[in-house]
Amino acid sequence: KQAEKAVHQKKEQSKTKCRKARRRHINLVAEFNRRQRKNIWLETHIWHAKRFHMVKKWGYCLGNSPTEKCYRACYRAMTKHCLLQDLSYYCCLELTGKENELLKQLARICSPDTGLTFEEASCLSGRFEGSLHLYQADRYPEGMLGPVTFIWKPRDGSENRQLWIWMHPALKQDILRELKAIFQCSEPEEICIPEPITTSIQDEKQMDVVPSLGKKRKKENKKGEKAVPVKKIIGDGTRDPFQSYSWISRSTGIVISDRTMEILRYRLIGPLSHSVLTETLKVASLQTV
Repeated sequence: KQAEKAVHQKKEQSKTKCRKARRRHINLVAEFNRRQRKNIWLETHIWHAKRFHMVKKWGYCLGNSPTEKCYRACYRAMTKHCLLQDLSYYCCLELTGKENELLKQLARICSPDTGLTFEEASCLSGRFEGSLHLYQADRYPEGMLGPVTFIWKPRDGSENRQLWIWMHPALKQDILRELKAIFQCSEPEEICIPEPITTSIQDEKQMDVVPSLGKKRKKENKKGEKAVPVKKIIGDGTRDPFQSYSWISRSTGIVISDRTMEILRYRLIGPLSHSVLTETLKVASLQTV
């Protein structure tokens, strides 16, 4: 009788969570946004933060040096296998407009004496990426701005073309100012509304409760996983979230857009880089409507 009584009274034991799960933030997206108020994280930040010493540069939080002695492993990957680097902190500026107008104005900030230009046939077709040095308008060889890489979007039969220019974040403001000057892009086309940042701050204020002595901080929101997640921060550390990110010229129709952190950029080094891309990227089947 005593044994049967114990069996009926025995309650189902709840699964005890590990310490990592107990300390996990209720809303991970809100917590990540809170930590990115001053320095923006890359997509691979969590991976790097566990294995690298992080530094704060140019408005980003980047991995500087590994915590373990993996220099030989990296060198072995570069020479015999494949090594991947995250270059998403590089800034990207997109130029959209007529090809003739783009080439006419871009010729003022570069020179064929230094190498390739934006008019190179192999680069203009969109098959290859080019690199060059930019200068202030009509001031070559003085007034150097810095090195950049560029790639054209392949032609689609229209006279309008798209050009993406990649540069170091330390050079972005100077190059952007020069591009806006030569193309006469002064009027903002779109206004960047910092909704994700304000949302995360407001949610945190509403959810936080003043902690008492000897007790952990709790949240008023009891929904847990059912709560509506906060939108992810879109932007970069080189731009004020209250400023516009696209400018248009009423005279030429050229549009300059800031695509930083909207287009990710990775670099593959090693003899097996093409093999890795071939195994990773699959060709999509064409579907006709």
